[in-house]
Amino acid sequence: MKTPQPAADCGLRTTNWRSRLAFFCLIFFGLVRPTLGCLSDGRYTMGTVLEVTLCGGDNETKQRTVEALFISAAHLDTLFTTFLPESPVSRLNARAGRGAESVPPEVADIVSLSLSYWQQTAGAFDITIGPLMNLWRQATATHTPPSPAAVRQARSHVGSEKIKVSSPEHLTLTQAGMTIDLGGIGKGYALDRLVDLLQTQGLSNGLLDFGQSSIWALGAPPEAKGWRLLVQYPHAGIVGIITLSDRALSVSGSMGQAFEVNGNRYGHVIDPRSGEPLRRDLLACVLAPSAAQAEALSKALLILGEETGIALLQRFSGVEGLLVEASGQRWMTSGWTQATAFVSY
Repeated sequence: MKTPQPAADCGLRTTNWRSRLAFFCLIFFGLVRPTLGCLSDGRYTMGTVLEVTLCGGDNETKQRTVEALFISAAHLDTLFTTFLPESPVSRLNARAGRGAESVPPEVADIVSLSLSYWQQTAGAFDITIGPLMNLWRQATATHTPPSPAAVRQARSHVGSEKIKVSSPEHLTLTQAGMTIDLGGIGKGYALDRLVDLLQTQGLSNGLLDFGQSSIWALGAPPEAKGWRLLVQYPHAGIVGIITLSDRALSVSGSMGQAFEVNGNRYGHVIDPRSGEPLRRDLLACVLAPSAAQAEALSKALLILGEETGIALLQRFSGVEGLLVEASGQRWMTSGWTQATAFVSY
């Protein structure tokens, strides 16, 4: 039985990673991969597979850079995961309501980013959703939906306004019972840091793919204008082909890890405002200048829906989005087709 995640496709670590991996690899994307002059490798980290393809430059530099990318991603995983009790985020959660906690710069940075996206999405993206995740995880295990009172109780511990930035590297969860979870933004943040590393090595053509749900397309493969990706709706056929260059992409599905409670089907994305998992079958694709922004906004697009969500994306420079319903109906920002050279199916 899949468990709900906080407005996200997947958490930073999972015990059931094989089934989750199969879902993403077979459903969301198909990639026409280059071979000449490119080096590719993939390894398991952050609860999924990070695939790296680098083109151009000498092979020794590319191989050395690939190793550095995987080391960096693994390091960020140990900082952001909540599945290790000694991780900085786990320690921060354990001190909820008991004062400030010293955190590494990367944790302070990603939490600050998350707070800004929480404000910009009017609370649709919220990393403090942990109590609601736990509540619905229990409902899955017991096959009994939580009572309205239980949902209200869990929601009382949710809200990013309860996070206090005491200093650049000290954070406070001001209310006991709070927990944060970075599963809705962690992979995107990691990709942005990996792209920074690539650029310091002078490599400007590559594709970084986290679980085929968070992608950074840097430059282009040999003899191509960009990286071509096939977008496919879970169980409902091909959506279209997009071409990306120097952009990040996030794809989020509301029912990708659906679960049943008492005969009712729920999606894995929880709306932090209502405390309820989504029940509408949607796929959101968001293109943005950074992978962290793309991840946060793709979750917000799922939760806010076609009218409010598309209007939200239109307010951001360099951001475009597509929302698809299982029925086939589609909504997109005004610049989506041009920005992605979108070929619809």
